[in-house]
Amino acid sequence: MAVQRAELGPLLAMALMPGESWYLVDSRWFKQWKKYVGFDSWDMFGAGDLSLFPGPVDNSGLFGDPETQSLKEHLIDELDYVLVPAEAWNKLVMWYGCMDGQQPIVRKVVEYGLFVKHYKVEVYLLELKLCESSDPDNVISCHFSKADTVATIEKEMRKLFNIPAEKETRLWNRYMSNTYEQLCKLDSTVQDAGLYQGQMVLIEVKNEDGTWPGQPILAKSSAAASRTFTTSSKSSASSYSSLSATSVITNSGSSNSYGLNSSHLGRGGSGFVCNSYSCRDSVSLSQPGLCGLSNLGNTCFMNSALQCLSNTPPLTDYFLEDKYEAEINQNNPLGMRGEIAEAYAELIKQMWSGRQSHVAPRMFKTQVGRFAPQFSGYQQQDSQELLAFLLDGLHEDLNRVKKKPYLELKDASGRPDSAVAKEAWENHRLRNDSIIVDIFHGLFKSTLVCPKCSKVSVTFDPFCYLTLPLPLRRDRLMEVTLVYADPQRRPVQYRVVVPMMGAISDLCESLSRLSGAPAENMVVTDVYNHRFHKIFHMDEGLNHIMPKDDIFVYEVCKPSEDSSEYITLSVYFREKTVRQSSSTSGTVLFGQPLLISVPKHKLTVDHLYGVVLEQISRYVKLPLAEEYSAACTGKGTCNGSNGVVEGDIEEMEHQDGGEEGKDKLAEADACYSEGCMQVESARDLQPSRKQYFTFSLVNSSGTSEINSIVEGKILKLNAFSALAVDWDSDTRRLLFDEQEAQAFEKHESMLQPQKKKAVVALRDCIELFTTMETLGEHDPWYCPNCKKHQQATKKFDLWSLPRILVVHLKRFSYSRYWRDKLDTVVEFPVRGLDMSEFVCDPRAGSYVYDLIAVSNHYGAMGVGHYTAYAKNKVNDKWYYFDDSSVSTASEDQIVTKAAYVLFYQRRSSEEHTAPSPPQEEYDGMDTN
Repeated sequence: MAVQRAELGPLLAMALMPGESWYLVDSRWFKQWKKYVGFDSWDMFGAGDLSLFPGPVDNSGLFGDPETQSLKEHLIDELDYVLVPAEAWNKLVMWYGCMDGQQPIVRKVVEYGLFVKHYKVEVYLLELKLCESSDPDNVISCHFSKADTVATIEKEMRKLFNIPAEKETRLWNRYMSNTYEQLCKLDSTVQDAGLYQGQMVLIEVKNEDGTWPGQPILAKSSAAASRTFTTSSKSSASSYSSLSATSVITNSGSSNSYGLNSSHLGRGGSGFVCNSYSCRDSVSLSQPGLCGLSNLGNTCFMNSALQCLSNTPPLTDYFLEDKYEAEINQNNPLGMRGEIAEAYAELIKQMWSGRQSHVAPRMFKTQVGRFAPQFSGYQQQDSQELLAFLLDGLHEDLNRVKKKPYLELKDASGRPDSAVAKEAWENHRLRNDSIIVDIFHGLFKSTLVCPKCSKVSVTFDPFCYLTLPLPLRRDRLMEVTLVYADPQRRPVQYRVVVPMMGAISDLCESLSRLSGAPAENMVVTDVYNHRFHKIFHMDEGLNHIMPKDDIFVYEVCKPSEDSSEYITLSVYFREKTVRQSSSTSGTVLFGQPLLISVPKHKLTVDHLYGVVLEQISRYVKLPLAEEYSAACTGKGTCNGSNGVVEGDIEEMEHQDGGEEGKDKLAEADACYSEGCMQVESARDLQPSRKQYFTFSLVNSSGTSEINSIVEGKILKLNAFSALAVDWDSDTRRLLFDEQEAQAFEKHESMLQPQKKKAVVALRDCIELFTTMETLGEHDPWYCPNCKKHQQATKKFDLWSLPRILVVHLKRFSYSRYWRDKLDTVVEFPVRGLDMSEFVCDPRAGSYVYDLIAVSNHYGAMGVGHYTAYAKNKVNDKWYYFDDSSVSTASEDQIVTKAAYVLFYQRRSSEEHTAPSPPQEEYDGMDTN
């Protein structure tokens, strides 16, 4: 144990280096290993205990599909998996081995960022859909690293589509439903080329006559210079062949015409250089600002934040009037050389030109990804996090302070709040002076009190947005279906109350109180498509269960008459079907799966047959006259003395091949075909008893059979091994009562009216934010009087508020161990939000705000969709922005449980122009 700890400790602490290979290990197995070897000094109890032995490295919990071994979506580092370097992985496999059939999950370390280099393991590879331009329906999915080059993609496509090396090709990517862009820079990385998850890439092969297949159907071009090219279907020469690396083909709605969009003509005969936003000009001019943003692949979070900022009048006016040009700070070491400001300005001008119904913000996203690596990929992100980055980036790019002075922080030392606040604000403005500070920054008052010496520390800090907590729910309602051990009882649906951050064991305890079934006999499962999608452990968190999941809880009998060891098996129902095109047979899952407990010493086919028959006796009615018929006929008849039904022979025919398979069956006492349960002797089955179904040992998804040769008549199966009960179509139709099989009852808990979800007012969130709290033991404050860290009390107050107040509702809660989204409805006023009562500056004026925009999030944490509501500054009407779609909206639609970030504008009658005196408006915060 000590050797393993000593060898792996330094390896696990290694830093990431570009190009290295790291391996994913399921955190559940890794935690078990750490316990077994006593890896953590605080958890040495039980080290070396054989009951803690982790067994072979098992990553099955990370697979969304056990067959393809593709990763589940939205896995989180440390919570779901740990990353180990290659040397550590090799040692673990040498010591413990790896689960049979599992391939190692190996990923490369890639480099992100332009100035600050950032390394991370690329856990999720990018899936691209590849096809030939001549056959767009034949699509092949392939995975690539973001560090791979376009040349790598071309090489792979040549191989996939058998394109000879001497043939000239070019690649096109489709990033909107009707827009194609040529990928000319073969040395560009996948990331730099802006390729995203699920994007279509086409390869085009040059014709023998030197033309490109796309040329004949090029009909027109739309450019800022209004220059048009036309070619007939017979033409072989066209300016199409001289398109630059950023050429774009846009399908204008006709099957035989393509248009080229461009903002200006290229120089030196290079053809058109497409505008970076690939705009589609509307036939008629649209209302300025009512411009959608195309989704480039999980970029709805960015689109939502951008629409809110676009509809913030003072900021948009600043960019439309070109005031930013004189204030760009290219030398600010904290900025981005002015590139973020320029990219944002270009996008805003496009959105407010009144010429486009929507634009594709590809260049803006590329610029953001260069400076903020966390936004460089195409996975779902947080609109508020992007907003925070963007406001900070714009501030530093437009900071009027060219050289920031060094300032020493002074303690309040008993001075009046107004004097300390004025000093804090003036110091802030000496280092931070931009349009963002003018519009978005306000001032907090923070008060800390030492519990030992009563030392009071008061500081004033700038802020850019308010992050307000939501009152936490303590519990949640879950609907589950209990499948009783008594086979004659119908399943019953219950609605149970469980702790919000509880475990599966809490669900079982709650269900036990309602049903009377012992909690220790319950197994909680997620059933999907007639199979067990997941079987939960008692210590797993309930946060893994989503509201849409179909949760079935099985009461598994565990008799205690003797000390026999019981094993729980998964049982799936399959129908054997014969394909029309050939004589081979296949299987289709149906019905509700079962969980059965069987003593290990009775694991025979005959005993399992009886147990399953009893479990399904409520909805499978056997004809009494035929149950023990000696003269059976048809597909289900017995085959001589070995007692194997003909259904097995059919299965054998397509697995072992024709007559040879029959011969093997006739010669053997046991069935040795792939997937068949095998027994030592024919005596296990009653020769004259009709068998209505057969067994197969299958994988956990029930999709394929496992070749398992069992010696002796006792089957060697593991816990939750999956058995398939195979029926032929005729027998299923005759005996299986589908209606009764699906029938269930509703417990009275389902019939009781649900409590109306609590509605929280915005002021409740503000009051919670300004409530005094005691710091946690892991977050103490250093008291200068006591000269030690203390769990002080802390209180936030608002001293001054900005012209544009951004309110972030903290709906997402997460740590290393759990995650959740609060879907509480927060009622917020669309007009007349009076914040005056929350401002503690006694000399402050009134702060009354009107709503101008809302960023919405629909769905659960880590997934879902972002949209925005915003008020157009030209006509004062509300609109709903959903990626490229823009539609009218009414005020009564805006307040929903999806509201995530709110934008309020202070009423002009209360605005002040000089924020420096403490009794006036303080605009301020540095988000560094």
